[in-house]
Amino acid sequence: MTRLSVNINKVATLRNARGGNNPNVLQVALDCERFGAQGITVHPRPDERHITKKDVYEIYNKIGVEFNIEGYPDERFMAMVKEIRPAQATLVPDPPGVLTSNAGWDTVIHHEKLSNICNKLSSWGVRVSIFVDPDTALIKGAKKCGADNIELYTGPYAHDFIENPEKAVLAYVLASKEATALNLGINAGHDLDLANLKYLVTSINNIDEVSIGHAIICDALYYGLENTIQMYLRKLDLRN
Repeated sequence: MTRLSVNINKVATLRNARGGNNPNVLQVALDCERFGAQGITVHPRPDERHITKKDVYEIYNKIGVEFNIEGYPDERFMAMVKEIRPAQATLVPDPPGVLTSNAGWDTVIHHEKLSNICNKLSSWGVRVSIFVDPDTALIKGAKKCGADNIELYTGPYAHDFIENPEKAVLAYVLASKEATALNLGINAGHDLDLANLKYLVTSINNIDEVSIGHAIICDALYYGLENTIQMYLRKLDLRN
């Protein structure tokens, strides 16, 4: 069964819009764990418009499930990861100020930079995942950089799924085969939801983990957080 890591950035966005501590980001992380999520993901951006550095430390000290810190590997990010030593660090190529991730790394052009970062993270005992588009050349590049995992950027899949699911998933199937051949773990994330998730994990039956935030919080407005997490877990259970 593919693991579900809940990205709680949007919870922090809601809190920050009003100030104070409602909703309580730490409590939501603990509740996601209690409701069955196998991981918690945060993306602490430099402007702290959602998850803050304080949140990262509080969550890490309290949760019992896997902690995944994703972000652009600048000095601030690397210092945080070095101190906390989360189970996984996901490297995304977001420059400061970008609204949300909208592309993966070019692992060929940025080979030297990513290799140095992967070496540091590995020496700290942190599993390294590189956010990439479903391109076999870029996946080979991620392997050469020293990544343990790739995270497939599924934005295009989600966009094209509505018109033609089979066509939408094709590049991801080919990419996953390449990753498997290279002994890379496979994660996936971005715009995955209750409509498109099952098809993805059925088409690629060895995805280790999906990271989902925005859709879960949107669905929770209607279904409640506990019920929503259970709905997503059922989509990930290939026995159904």
